Amino acid sequence: MPKILEAILTEALDDEYKARASYQLILNKFGDVRPFSNIVESENRHIGALSVLFQKYGIAIPDDNWETKVEAPASRLAACESGVEAEIENAAMYDRLIKLAEAYPDVQAVLRQLQRASQENHLPAFQRCVARGNKPGEPSTGGRRRRRGQGCDQGSR
Repeated sequence: MPKILEAILTEALDDEYKARASYQLILNKFGDVRPFSNIVESENRHIGALSVLFQKYGIAIPDDNWETKVEAPASRLAACESGVEAEIENAAMYDRLIKLAEAYPDVQAVLRQLQRASQENHLPAFQRCVARGNKPGEPSTGGRRRRRGQGCDQGSR
């Protein structure tokens, strides 16, 4: 198997692992808040789609070791801001990987699908979360729904 294909798939999977670990840590810290509760499930689907390609091409699926490498942001607003940044970086990564995978149309198709989900679903959800974000020092609602337009626990995709 060409090393470039292994490198492409490994980088994409590692990024999805990192996102899942980051969003799960945020859920652990702040509770079941959106958009993180929805997007962490989406990251699981992304990992599954990439895993199929690893299996198809006979490449060993790397272990996920991100759980101990990520730290939760100090606030839900900071978490949403980091989500925006991560999704913008994710799009750039997929642009580069899609070009590198030109010899593998099936891989390109999966990478495009993952990029589209990131840009059309995840990024707007995090941007809405920032727009509605907690003011610095504003206490969490402890799982209670805020009034419309306040906090990161409203809306998802």
